[in-house]
Amino acid sequence: MLEVVPLGGLGEFGMNMLALSWGETTIVVDAGVMFPDPELLGVDRIIPDLSYLEKSRAAALVLTHGHEDHIGAVPHVVPLVDGPIYGTPLTLALVEPKLQEHGLDSAHRLVSVQPRQRVTVGAFEIEFIRVTHSMPDCVALAIHTPIGVVVHTGDFKIDQTPIDGEHFDVHRFAELGTAGVLALFADSTNIDRRGFTGSERDVIEAFEEIFTSSTGKLVVAAFASSIYRMQILVDLASQFDRKVAFVGRGMIQNSEIAQRLGHLRIPAGVQIRDSDVGNYPAQDVLCLVTGSQGEPAAALSRIAIDDHRHVKVGDDDTVVLSARAIPGNEKPIGGSSIISRTAGPTSSTKASSTFTCPVTGARKSSS
Repeated sequence: MLEVVPLGGLGEFGMNMLALSWGETTIVVDAGVMFPDPELLGVDRIIPDLSYLEKSRAAALVLTHGHEDHIGAVPHVVPLVDGPIYGTPLTLALVEPKLQEHGLDSAHRLVSVQPRQRVTVGAFEIEFIRVTHSMPDCVALAIHTPIGVVVHTGDFKIDQTPIDGEHFDVHRFAELGTAGVLALFADSTNIDRRGFTGSERDVIEAFEEIFTSSTGKLVVAAFASSIYRMQILVDLASQFDRKVAFVGRGMIQNSEIAQRLGHLRIPAGVQIRDSDVGNYPAQDVLCLVTGSQGEPAAALSRIAIDDHRHVKVGDDDTVVLSARAIPGNEKPIGGSSIISRTAGPTSSTKASSTFTCPVTGARKSSS
């Protein structure tokens, strides 16, 4: 009998985690965290209830992509997994420092996979299928079981003009549909909205207007995992003769990983250290910072209260929020003293005026 148990991610934004069992074999798909509500003082992240795995240990952990709501709880789940941890190279590169921070010597269990590759775990044969999303190296899963195929989409958007040229594998999905699918597991935060999700390239025009009109420093807050957004901003900084500084632990770490794996290309002489920001004229600098969700310890929140060691914001500087608010985070995002929050997913403030940049696409939950 095939048993499917959602351990998180249903009816909530985050904590994505699904267990599938056949006989004595259990596999787990993703292990994410969720942002706490403002009233949960002292709580940094919320992880799924793992009691199910304490009773039925997993033979493998399979990761679809590297967003926090899919990999943030991996260090807590790994002790309950007896076998390998499968993921694409970028996903595993983002997981590895998390394991190190928790003192887990599990690097030897990380098994890199590629789209169209298959692995076997007990009665399950797991096929990886490329999908496009707001970051590179994302996959869906076709889990072949003794009674049929279960498709788990992971997080995705069908981007027909992806930044890295790696297209959504619609042909393989069509083949699976033709052959017959036992169950499809997919979700979309904005499924009730008409239309379709726009390409990541849709933000370029809005950013070009910001770069053209800004006379001071540009401070752009985005998810640290938004590698595509980083690339767009790096390219625009090069075009408009600005230096780029990555500010905030997650932004620095992820930009280094993305560069090492070839997902982020920075022209020579464009990148500077955050400690060098003050050495350049404000109009020559772009800061890519963490804190788009109002996290109190993130770079943008510290900048907002003039508590950051290297980055200060002046009257002529422009602050841009380049991420949709995760539901529940509206209050901390709006609480920043330098930000007047607007309705768009990419917004900026300059002195007392507010400019909203339209982005047509809808982002997947906690993407």
